[in-house]
Amino acid sequence: MKILVTGGAGFIGSNFVYYLLRTYPQDEVVCVDKLTYAGNFATLEGARRDPRFRFYRADIACRRAVEEIFEKELPSAVVNFAAESHVDRSIRSPSLFLKTNVLGTQVLLDACRRFGGVRFHQVSTDEVYGDLPLDGGAPFTESSPLRPSSPYAASKAAADLAVLACYRTYGLPVTVTRSVNNYGRFQFPEKLIPLAIARILADEPVPVYGTGENVRDWMAAEDHCAAVDAVLRRGAPGKVYNVGARAQRSNLQVLSAVISLLGRGKLAFVADRPGHDLRYALDPSAIERDLGWKAKTGFEEGIAATVAWYLANRDWWQPLLARGGRIRRNKQ
Repeated sequence: MKILVTGGAGFIGSNFVYYLLRTYPQDEVVCVDKLTYAGNFATLEGARRDPRFRFYRADIACRRAVEEIFEKELPSAVVNFAAESHVDRSIRSPSLFLKTNVLGTQVLLDACRRFGGVRFHQVSTDEVYGDLPLDGGAPFTESSPLRPSSPYAASKAAADLAVLACYRTYGLPVTVTRSVNNYGRFQFPEKLIPLAIARILADEPVPVYGTGENVRDWMAAEDHCAAVDAVLRRGAPGKVYNVGARAQRSNLQVLSAVISLLGRGKLAFVADRPGHDLRYALDPSAIERDLGWKAKTGFEEGIAATVAWYLANRDWWQPLLARGGRIRRNKQ
């Protein structure tokens, strides 16, 4: 296969690029990334040494650029990781999220249709379902209603619906995965775990929204890559798959684990985010049953490996902090 990966210089996209190159010696990987603040070209240094890899700097919302790449590469599949994804930023600039996440997705879908019905996979988020109460409530299934709380989540929900409409209206072979919170190498240091590591190493307090009791399901990025790959190759067209690790932790529990691994650290509770979702939880039974995928990495194992990676790779994330200034917020 020749797989076009959008957002491939970002966190999960870059992990997916390396997953493909490592797992499928016959595949070619074409990476498209706008290289915004969250896209780091240095992340792809190893991939650029592989003759099966090619990179294009382009905005997925630019129809001309996307069509030129399709015309030159003629991909057999597209996996769309490209998205503005930070909730705080979406609250400040919602129109930017609509442009990239909705219009950009539609541009990709149009190109897939124009170039012969190219297989399309949309990488989405559990946030499209809204939240659950802290004291209970069954995890969301694929048939749960969409109730997004933030401009970011609303833009992803709209993109999901555009993707599914392309299947219903035009018969384009599409799938969607909705994932829980990810962690691992190459995550931009405004997110909870890398931000906490960076703050603790700098002897600065880690900001925590509200009481820190908000709960998320936490999954290693490598497990997410395996799930996306399974759906891309064996998923049923037109179907949505929830991808979860069954590893719910509160923000305080996650931060306590990081502090324990580093042997130091302190927290600073700050005003809560507007519309902050209380709890996310997905039921991954469908992908486990139908495709045989299951998260393999336990939280304790995964968080220890993640902290170790950030300790060993300061030359990757410290320049991002210097370029972006002091990062004050995170996705919790």
